[in-house]
Order: sequence, then structure tokens, then C-alpha cells
Amino acid sequence: MKRRDFIQKTAAGSAFLALPSWPLLAANPSDVKQITILHTNDVHSHIDAFPSTDPRNANKGGVSRRATIIENIRTENKNVLLLDAGDIFQGTPYFNYYGGELEFKLMSMMRYDLATMGNHDFDNGIDGFYAQLPHANFEFVSANYDFKNTVLDSIVKPYKIFVKNGIKIGVFGLGIQLEGLVDKKHYKETVYQNPLEICQEMTRILKQDKKCDLIICLSHLGYKYKEDENKISDLKLAALTKDIDLIIGGHTHTFLDKPTIVKNLEDNEVLVNQVGCYGINLGRIDFYFDGNKNKSHAGKTIVV
Repeated sequence: MKRRDFIQKTAAGSAFLALPSWPLLAANPSDVKQITILHTNDVHSHIDAFPSTDPRNANKGGVSRRATIIENIRTENKNVLLLDAGDIFQGTPYFNYYGGELEFKLMSMMRYDLATMGNHDFDNGIDGFYAQLPHANFEFVSANYDFKNTVLDSIVKPYKIFVKNGIKIGVFGLGIQLEGLVDKKHYKETVYQNPLEICQEMTRILKQDKKCDLIICLSHLGYKYKEDENKISDLKLAALTKDIDLIIGGHTHTFLDKPTIVKNLEDNEVLVNQVGCYGINLGRIDFYFDGNKNKSHAGKTIVV
């Protein structure tokens, strides 16, 4: 199968994007700055759309359709960040054959800005992941994986800061405990650190030291766990910390129509979102800032 054959596939039909309702801000509309966050998670090497015969996801997904939707949104608002919450790898023969090269090349073509690592991104070993990084024109962040004694040392950073239209956006990553999920020989000397403690450190740095206006956590911890109330999840992380505005999650393949709102330690709202898996959906969160950088938000899930 030639790569260009599936890279050039286009969507059968046009994508309609309804804009979120304009939030109420105590400001002149001309002073409002809009930041659009687009995100995916757990795509698992799904490049093609599901066939029409698929019993659950017929005609959904596909890189070509996602790329079209993303470009349409960028046309309406240039201040866009495109993020991924991990498990880019593993799930179709494309990964088995190309080892992640295709996934990274296509994400680069779609101009992803940043991603974090999921447990399946170690499936070809940490060396296999490292070998594919030249194909990624975007960076990876993970704050609670200590890569000090691995090939990823100093390559995967804890956080990254973007500035869009004068708005300073800090994004950090958190990953799930690899022990028990991934063979030790695949993650080698990677050390897992407590995500709650690391999260508190990251928000302190990004809010107090770096003076970020918007803080986003790219999480591969999972949305929630009924069977283990003590296991850290996105919902628990939101409630037990402060200064996070948005948690973009992965790992549990949770389908949400819109972000869940959680009150944090200071009784402020935190948005928690996840858009299922396999590239079926694209998440969209719009933040609006007035002249004093007070913010409002609107969010939804777009079916691809």
C-alpha cells in the first residue's frame, strides 16, 4: 500500500462547524481575545476512516476528515492550539509496519503543537519512540516521567509555554504509572513520579513564576476509576489542585459531549475533557479573555 494513497484521501462530504455561543464577558466585544484549543486522545494509529460496514463507528474518523475540520477552524480563528493526550501508537497495521513514522508525519502535516505520552507510546520501547521523533515537527511534554537515565533525557520536557495574541498559555503533561501496563524492558529506567505532587509543582511554576494566563494539563491518567477510589484520575486531579483551567485527558477512552466542570481547591472551575478514541471525535474548547484577562469558555465535541 502506497502512503500517498491514504494520505490524500479526502472526506466524503463537507464538515459543518457550529460556533459556540458567545459567552457573556464584562468587556467591549472588540477587546475580547479568543483562544481555541483543539485536542485528540487515544487515536491508536487509526489513519483511515471506519468503513461503512463497521457496526459501531461506520464512516467516522480518518485523518483526512480531521485535517479538513482543523483547517476550517483555523480559517475562522488563527489563535489555535492543537494538542494530543497520548496513545498515538498501536491499534492498526500502520503502526506494526511503520513503527509510528506515519502517525508522526501526519500529525506534523496537521500542525499539532504539542502532545504527551501514553502507555502505548512505549510499545516499541523507549528506543523505538525516540527513533521516530525526527518525523515529529512538534514536541512532547511529561512532567511526572523522569527520563534522566534514558534516551529521552532533556528531549521530553515537563511543560511548554505558548503565546497567542498576547495570552500566555502553559501546558504540562502527566502520564499513568507504567508498571503493570508496560513491560519494564520497554520503558527501561523511566521513573514514575506522583502526578498529584508534580501537578502542584507545575501549576506553581506556570502560574506564579511564569505568569501564565491559561494553564492546561495534558493528562494520560484516565477520566475516573470506580473500582479504585484511591487511584488518581483527571476528575480527582482537578478537585485536589488549583490554577489548572483545563485538563485534556486520555487513557480511559471516555466519550464526552462537552467538558465536565469540576470545582478545584479554591472553588474555581476546571474543565475536564476527553473525546473517546480512534480519532472519531475532535475536542474544541474556546476561551475568551477580556481586557483584564478575565476568562470565559465554551466547549463541545465535534464528530469527525
